[in-house]
Amino acid sequence: MDFRQHLTKPGNVLVADGAMGTMLFKAGLNSGECPELLNLEKPEIPAEVAGKYFNAGSDIIFTNTFGASPVKLADFGLADKAVEINSEAVRLVRKVVGEKAFIAGSCGPSGKMLQPYGESEPDELFSSFKIQVEALINAGADIICIETMSDINEALLAVKATRSISASFPVMVTLTYDKTARGFYTYMGIDISTTIKKLENEGVDVIGSNCGNGFENMVEIAAEFKKSTSIPLLIQANAGQPKLVGETLIYGETPEYFADNARQLIDFGVSIIGGCCGTTPAHILAIRQVIDTYQRTGKTLRL
Repeated sequence: MDFRQHLTKPGNVLVADGAMGTMLFKAGLNSGECPELLNLEKPEIPAEVAGKYFNAGSDIIFTNTFGASPVKLADFGLADKAVEINSEAVRLVRKVVGEKAFIAGSCGPSGKMLQPYGESEPDELFSSFKIQVEALINAGADIICIETMSDINEALLAVKATRSISASFPVMVTLTYDKTARGFYTYMGIDISTTIKKLENEGVDVIGSNCGNGFENMVEIAAEFKKSTSIPLLIQANAGQPKLVGETLIYGETPEYFADNARQLIDFGVSIIGGCCGTTPAHILAIRQVIDTYQRTGKTLRL
């Protein structure tokens, strides 16, 4: 399959998967443990998560590598395992989906702040992302997704690391925004207009937003993006804002609510729709059903 052909096919809307962390915690991951280490020590768990999202109708399955850059893995003393962890993550998903879905190599933020706001040097993060991305590509990922970024400069370093390996490999980039009185900004003060300008210059294939917001805000974010760019858009909303009930985080947005809002995203022309924190295969199935109806009838309303 060719990702770009599917992405740009008229009337086509792709379904991404949902939350990885939410599913891993349900499967027994404890707070403070390294989620990515499961790829090596309990590979059946991330494989099962991939299978559930694939069976729910995801066209794109993300690897369990969100925090698998060497810099981030160093927090767990696992920097030297980066290549192995990323490579195995791709292999696990490929065994599940074969060639029937695209594999997105997930690259999340390093958790460090770049100079002058922090102590991390650009070269350090560039090298770290390069090691991760190269492992993902060599293992057979179809796409690199640089996701949940707040610092556009860190996102650009990850893009440049990818481009240093391949000038043509498909790249998606998403940032996380907070709603303010002045509009949507990342915690580093980056607005949507600046995001678009910076990423358009890098020739990325898909841009957008994930995490931090429930679907209502994400619909607004999508509308802002679509005002200023023709680059294909990826939106992955949380299942609302979490509430702590006892020791458990509860997300209140139901699959039915996701389906209703997915209709709005389709009407806006969003190219890829999925879920983030708190979402489950049931949320993805609801999105899948809406998109299937749209592609069968050309309509987003309930039949």
